[in-house]
Amino acid sequence: MPRVETGQTAPAFTLTDHTGGTVSLSDFSGRSLIVFFYPAAMTPGCTKEACDFRDSLVRLQKAGYDVVGISPDKPEKLAAFVQKESLTYPLLSDTDRAVMNAYGAYGEKTLYGKKVTGVIRSTIIIGPDGTITVAKYNIKATGHVASLSKALGLG
Repeated sequence: MPRVETGQTAPAFTLTDHTGGTVSLSDFSGRSLIVFFYPAAMTPGCTKEACDFRDSLVRLQKAGYDVVGISPDKPEKLAAFVQKESLTYPLLSDTDRAVMNAYGAYGEKTLYGKKVTGVIRSTIIIGPDGTITVAKYNIKATGHVASLSKALGLG
């Protein structure tokens, strides 16, 4: 799948969240949105990344950024993840991977030296006008939020 690029209009989406409600890209119109795509709730790397976003959320929100996480997990698993890790932002379920495909966050990747097809750990930042301002792929879970914050000038 082709990846999204800076300056491009972000593909619209509406997904079910961990509460069973729906969340759409348009819900964040007028604000910047950090969307992180991750392979699976309750796995070590994804837990680290999700908790890093949780721990940085107030600082990100003060700077005008909202955060959502998207994975192929079902809402029930996402709800358990939110509860277990006290996550404070929406987790969205993309079981058919349509949104991941639209953003280039699903496809061939190298895992432990082998080519596999799966979720590509990615972070996309969408500006208040709906255009992509940052698109990072194949990121590492550990230290990602700190490096993203530094790139955004948040220290």
